[in-house]
Amino acid sequence: MHSALVVAAVLGLIILLAEKLALTRYGKPLGTALIAIILGALLANIGVIPSASNSIPLYGHIFHYIAPISIFFLTLGVNLKKIKSAGIPMLILFALGSVATVIGVFVAMFIISPESVLGEVAPAIAGMIAGTYTGGSVNFNAIALHYKVNESGVLFAGTVAADNVMTTLWILITLAIPKIMQPFWPSKKLTGSDKKSIAASHQTTHQETTNLSSLMVLIPTALVALLLSEYVSSLWPVIPSILVITTIGLALAQTKYFHELPGSHLLGLYLVYLFLAVIGAFCEFAAINNLEEIGFTLLLFVACVVLIHGLVVIFVGKLLVNDWQMIAIASQANIGGGTTAMALAETFGRKELIVPAILIGTIGNAAGTYLGFMVVGLL
Repeated sequence: MHSALVVAAVLGLIILLAEKLALTRYGKPLGTALIAIILGALLANIGVIPSASNSIPLYGHIFHYIAPISIFFLTLGVNLKKIKSAGIPMLILFALGSVATVIGVFVAMFIISPESVLGEVAPAIAGMIAGTYTGGSVNFNAIALHYKVNESGVLFAGTVAADNVMTTLWILITLAIPKIMQPFWPSKKLTGSDKKSIAASHQTTHQETTNLSSLMVLIPTALVALLLSEYVSSLWPVIPSILVITTIGLALAQTKYFHELPGSHLLGLYLVYLFLAVIGAFCEFAAINNLEEIGFTLLLFVACVVLIHGLVVIFVGKLLVNDWQMIAIASQANIGGGTTAMALAETFGRKELIVPAILIGTIGNAAGTYLGFMVVGLL
């Protein structure tokens, strides 16, 4: 049994080591976020910290509380005027990614023929994957409950494990896409203002300081914002709490006081790294291996779906929107959801894409269940 305090300490050390390695010659191209995910996955798979199959409440608290608070802190630095130009292209890319996911599911069903191993529940699992790779785990669980896949312990656990592994791998891939593709198929040249914005973001990451007065304002404000977001969501369940806390953060960011309050970016980024380290821990290869043929079939199926999604988004997306970083963020919103997409935007230094990333992730939460049920119906 892992102690929550010990695990929290290890996660803190992961972030520290990732930051130090990111400053080295070989770690700089990877970046802190990517290294934190890799270290989290490595330590979980060798048993130093818990993985998905033996998860502890601390992980749930990080997903439920820390991730939304990180979003709140980061939105305090957002300028609404810079978001307008990013909104439409991000929506186009997200819609393309959703269609690509559905195409990927049908192609994977044809190529892999998972029904030979999974049996009659294969179409339902295909729908779960279509749902989760459009908008997240909410859709995954809704479809699983409707078709009672959750009652088949082995198949449900195997699908969750395959999804966790692929989601983590796709975060790593989308972090790398701009650097890999830029030399072969260059995207638009950044304008002077874009370069200044990104440079300022990276400079802020390493040079921002804070003080006790700022922390005394930021931390209670974030907790109140989280409380309000959950309260509003409980009154009107149709409104996701993540959307409420983002809206509160955006509203406060338009005031000079909060926008210039030192420390919000620093706190937000640290909490994002904490979230990503746990995402890495959920990449559990042993869970796939333990399920033998079922596990490998599920992993092969989801890999095929994500591969088709990636190819369509990369090649068609590049023709529609000439921006590799935006393409990577939109694809991550499909596969991983709004929170990981936001983390990608922050890692790239694209503050103007943070809010669009969260918003399209929210749209995916709404649309994914419908697409998942549609896929099951067509199969």
